[in-house]
Amino acid sequence: MSEDQFECELPRHNSTSDEIRAILDNTRIVAIIGLSTYKDKPSYRVASYLQSVGYRILPIHPKADEILGEKVYRNLEEIPANLTVDIVDIFRRPDAVFPHVQEAIAVGAKVVWLQEGIVNNAAADLAIESGLSVVQNLCILKEHKSL
Repeated sequence: MSEDQFECELPRHNSTSDEIRAILDNTRIVAIIGLSTYKDKPSYRVASYLQSVGYRILPIHPKADEILGEKVYRNLEEIPANLTVDIVDIFRRPDAVFPHVQEAIAVGAKVVWLQEGIVNNAAADLAIESGLSVVQNLCILKEHKSL
């Protein structure tokens, strides 16, 4: 599938507003893949907001050591087993999502959340087949504020 096909893809699967409410009410630990070290980036603002309303964030970044006062992990599999990942929030291009969904399944995450503008139906299919909830093309910050 070409990159252009991902950009115009519409979500085939998405959690309902009631399911999103349940996800946000019943989870506390959010691993954020693609969390930037730059304060002006959407991923940083979303992570900061989630912290401010009581979520524990686990930054995933290839080079940083600490973001928003939290230890950074290179990938989901580096996260210690005593930290149960509830939501894997992905800030990556659609064509980079699939391996992260595979990782989310491997670590026992409950939800894969693809941020606003990100849709990958093949990755969503895999997540759903593996028992995870899926949210695509929605901002977790905006959804939380709307509740």
